Amino acid sequence: MPDFRFEELAQAQGYNVICGVDEAGRGSWAGPVVAGAVILDREKLTDNFLDNLDDSKKLKPARREELFEELRLCANIGIGQSDVIEIDKVNILKATLSAMARAVRNLNTHTDFVLVDGNVAPKLSCHSECIVRGDSLSMSIAAASIIAKVTRDRIMADLACAYPGYGWDRNVGYGTQKHREAIEKYGVTIQHRKSYKPIKKILGL
Repeated sequence: MPDFRFEELAQAQGYNVICGVDEAGRGSWAGPVVAGAVILDREKLTDNFLDNLDDSKKLKPARREELFEELRLCANIGIGQSDVIEIDKVNILKATLSAMARAVRNLNTHTDFVLVDGNVAPKLSCHSECIVRGDSLSMSIAAASIIAKVTRDRIMADLACAYPGYGWDRNVGYGTQKHREAIEKYGVTIQHRKSYKPIKKILGL
C-alpha cells in the first residue's frame, strides 16, 4: 500500500508543497492520454480514505469513483491531457510528459516539489523526483492515478456515444479483441492513434 514516506523525505529537504503526478491511457489505441496532479491536504484526510487509497489499477471502478469524489474535497487537483493529434505528431512519451506538465500548471496553487510516476520527468519549473511504480508507493501519486484514470474513463465514455460500436465505454480504447473486431468492421476513426503499430497494421501502413 502507498504511504507518505516520499512526501516526508521531500519535506525533510525543505520542500513544503508536495505534488504527485500520474497518467492514464498511455497504452490505449484511441483517445487522449490524461494526467492528474494532486496535492493532498493531510489535515482533511480520514483514516478510512487513506485505508482505501491505492494505485487506480488495483481498484474497482466504483471504488475509484468514490475516491475521486472524496479527493475533490481534500486535495488540490490539476488535470492535463494530450489529444490524438499530438500523440501521433510527437510520440506517446513526449505527449504524456506534456500532459503531466499541463496538469501541474493547472493546479490552482504553487507546488515546489513533484513526485512523478515512472522513470522520466516532465519539464517543470520546480524540483521533481521520479518513482518507478510510484502509484503503489506514494499516496500523492496514487491519488493522481485515480484522478487521471477516472477523468479519462469519463472522456472515453463520452467518445463512445459519438463513436458507437467500438465499446470505448468498456475497453476505454485499449486493444481488446472486440475493439479490434470493431475497427475491422467499422474502420479507423479520427480518435484512433495512427502512429501505433496495431492501427498502422490495420491501415496497411
